[in-house]
This record gives sequence, structure tokens and C-alpha cells, in this order.
Amino acid sequence: MTVILVTKWFGVFLCDDTKVMDKRLMPKDARQIAEKLAEMQRGRLLPEETELADGQKKLRVSERRQSELGRPMLFDSSFIKADAYGYSGELMHEAMLILGKLRTSEPIPRDKNLVQAIRHLDDVIISCNLMNERLHEWYGLHFPELGDHAKEDRYCDLIVRHGHRGNIISELELNIESIGSEMDDADIDKIKELAGTLRNMYALRDATESYISRLAEEIAPNMCTLLGSSLSARLISSAGGLDRLASLPSSTLQLLGAEKAMFRHLRAGKKPPKHGMIFQHPDIHRAPYWQRGNISRALSGKALIAAKVDNYKGEFIGGSLLNEFNEKVKGIKAKYPEPPKRRPESKNRKRNVRRK
Repeated sequence: MTVILVTKWFGVFLCDDTKVMDKRLMPKDARQIAEKLAEMQRGRLLPEETELADGQKKLRVSERRQSELGRPMLFDSSFIKADAYGYSGELMHEAMLILGKLRTSEPIPRDKNLVQAIRHLDDVIISCNLMNERLHEWYGLHFPELGDHAKEDRYCDLIVRHGHRGNIISELELNIESIGSEMDDADIDKIKELAGTLRNMYALRDATESYISRLAEEIAPNMCTLLGSSLSARLISSAGGLDRLASLPSSTLQLLGAEKAMFRHLRAGKKPPKHGMIFQHPDIHRAPYWQRGNISRALSGKALIAAKVDNYKGEFIGGSLLNEFNEKVKGIKAKYPEPPKRRPESKNRKRNVRRK
């Protein structure tokens, strides 16, 4: 006989199809109910669940959180009603309010800060690109040749310190005659304000990147050893956190960042993507196109192991994972040194293409 363990906000129940065999009810106190619900949301087992599951053979559970007690399965538990056991809707409402206050006052996991930092960095980069384009277009009216001799923060710094092109030409020791137009001091002052703001944005970008690198190495040292701090941080951010990333299958980790390409494949029958943002790894984007899929699959498998070890605070194995991955890459390159030969199209295939 298959027995199913079901947990509701008001109790834990052992069920056989549509009949409750045994139960452990929650105390009729809103705070105690909220504390138990908070434990469930953190992914932990309740003492009531462990007690009911003890000694049960072929036990099935209704939540993945309870998978160490039995095999998860879908189960319709709508027949278990709160009012049948003396629990009112007002008590549930009060417990949910307390639960919200408990969860919002909890310490923030470090990986959540990493997720926000990555998104902040993306916003800063977008702003830098927009302001840089505007500055080049505006100051280019006066000195268009400067873009060939200075980039990014150096470009901004020269404009902020000198303004007019004559002083910049002298500092850079250039022997050129600019084709730009003359500008009034008032116009140059406004351009200098824009350049100063952009220079500060570049400094903010660099500081944020350094913060992300330090935080990623602290949170996920194994992933950083295998993938580098920047790519590790972006994978954690894309998944929504290290805990979420560690729970994904390696095939999903492999395609993080390629969601649009996957949807095009599902909707329009386009070729499925072989990699997402892990394409940024040098061993993938430097490899020939016919080897990238195999290398991406190997890397995503090792990255998932690293994510699980980092999430559950295991021992450092990043060095061994990196060595195993490098050996796998060597094997792939030795096995597939040449691109695959294309199969000749049949006459019927060509005829169907012409008809379409």
C-alpha cells in the first residue's frame, strides 16, 4: 500500500488516496504556525513530518523538500479541509502576516547581494555606453580626432582637465590640424560636465566589478576556479541565486542566457542552441564550431558539481575539477580534429525545398 505524506499550513497528514490515516496538527497559535511555515520555506523538515514518516514503507511525499523521506509525486489533497479540524481563515491570515514579517527580517544571503550587484553593473554599463556615445558625438563637433588617441576614462579625463582641443593636442604631443569647429567657453563647460559625470561612472563600474569579483570568490570559490569570477557571478545572477543554480540540471545551466534562441527553436523549429553565457569561457569561444557543443556540455557538468559543493559548503575541489575539465577538452579535440562532413541532400529533399 502506498502512503502519501502531505503537509498543510494547519498540519501534517498521512493519506491513502482520499482517506487520512494519521495526522499531526499544528498548534492553534498564529506565531507558532508562522515559525513552522518559515522552516518549510527554508527547505527544512518539520519534526511532525519526520515522526509520521518513521517506519513507513513505500512512502511518497507531495513536496520536493521532503524527498529524503520518500519519492515525490503529484497528489490532490484538496479533500483535507482546514475547517474540518477547527482552523479558521482568520487564523491563517494572521499567521501569514507574521510569516511575512519573519521572512523579511531574516539576514540576506550573500548570493542575493551578488545577484543585485550584477544587475547594478549591467545598468551602469548601459548608462556608460549611452553617455559615451553622446560625449563622442558632442565633443566630436570640436575635436573628432581625439577618439583615435584616447578611450573611455582617458578620453573623459582629457576633456575635463583641458576642455579646448589646443591643450589636449599639446599634452598628447600630436602633430595634427583638427577639422572640428570652434566652440564657446559656455558650450565647452557643459561638455566638461558630461565628461566628468561619465568619468565617475567609469570609476563606479570598475569599483563594482572589483566588488563582484571579491564577493563571487568568497561565495563560490570552486566555481571561480573553474569558470572565473565574472562568469560565475553572471551564472549565479541569471539563475537567481546559488541555491537555485545548484538545483538545476547541467543541461539547463549550459543554456542559461540562451532563452531567446531556445524559444525560437521551440516555436519556429530553428536549430537549438548549444551554449548560453558559458560561451564566454575561453575554452569554448576559442574552440572550432564543431567542438563547442561537447566542450559546453563538459563544462556545464563540472560547473554544476562546483555549484553544489559551494552551495552546501563542501571542501574545495576547484583545482581537481579544472584538471578534469582540461583533460576532457584535450580528449574532445583529439576525437574531433576535423569538422563533420555534410550529408548530401537527397533529390526528394531538394524537390520539397523548391516547392516550398
